Amino acid sequence: MRVSRLVAVAALTAALTLGALPGIAGSAGPTPASVIDPSAFQSVQVPAFSTTELAVEPLDGAFRAAGGIDATTSLTEPGSEPPRKIPGRPQVTVPAAHAGSALKPPRYKLSGKATFYDNGTTAMRLPRGTVVIICGAGGCLERVVNDYGPSADAGLGRIVDLYRPDFFAVCGCPSWSGITQVTVSIY
Repeated sequence: MRVSRLVAVAALTAALTLGALPGIAGSAGPTPASVIDPSAFQSVQVPAFSTTELAVEPLDGAFRAAGGIDATTSLTEPGSEPPRKIPGRPQVTVPAAHAGSALKPPRYKLSGKATFYDNGTTAMRLPRGTVVIICGAGGCLERVVNDYGPSADAGLGRIVDLYRPDFFAVCGCPSWSGITQVTVSIY
């Protein structure tokens, strides 16, 4: 062992020894309890059951506010409601549609069942990029087919797999439903 390491170990041991001894480190023992003079306390008599009833008197007139409320104060002003003016509905004019804005008739329509999946796609057995309008009891959506499916399902009649929010927008059904009847217009 080196000399410097030996000196360090000896110094650390001495410091720990001095800290562990209470008399050398300057700690004192507990102080004795001080005695309190009994004459410093006064006895107070509190009746547990009083036979006299306490009465609360009204405030002195000097404590009343200028706008004080009493039994004769009127809180509402008599009168009648002003006549209501109901504005008429605004008249809106819708411009006529130009020739190119009308939706073309669909090439054909399919009716069947739709299910949902959480992969964010609209899947049908159509080429990708085909525009479809899917209508159900809850409404219609226009989507572009971006996945191939559903697979052959042994005659269950599924024709489209939808993203979950799209399914419930078209379905109009409770959240525990998993299949709904739809009509798909293919453009």
